[in-house]
Amino acid sequence: MAMNGGYDAYAKNKILTASPAELTLMLYEGAIKFTNIGIVAIEKNDMMKANTNIQKAERIIAELRGTLDMKYEVAKDFDNVYEYIGWCLLQGNVKKDIPKLEEALKHMRTMRDTWKEVMELNKQGNVS
Repeated sequence: MAMNGGYDAYAKNKILTASPAELTLMLYEGAIKFTNIGIVAIEKNDMMKANTNIQKAERIIAELRGTLDMKYEVAKDFDNVYEYIGWCLLQGNVKKDIPKLEEALKHMRTMRDTWKEVMELNKQGNVS
């Protein structure tokens, strides 16, 4: 139990000290993790666990959509992708459709990997 408490404190501190870019990366990672848990739960016929975790992923995608600054043209593109991912998650959850959830995962991983590249370029000073 003490180890769990230590991990919880570490995780909370990691979030509290993260930059906005790192927080966005954590959101992507969380959405991917919860979708994967949902898929495994469907495979094990644990529909309550699947629903709970897919809804967590849906809320993360909704949060990412809510943080977009629509004064930038690229935000509209991101919004369209997030809307589609959210639709895939919803359909996957309602119908327990693993291929639809895997499609959402594919797009989330692409977004996450692109975000990581941007963060790395930013660290190197190659992004204005």
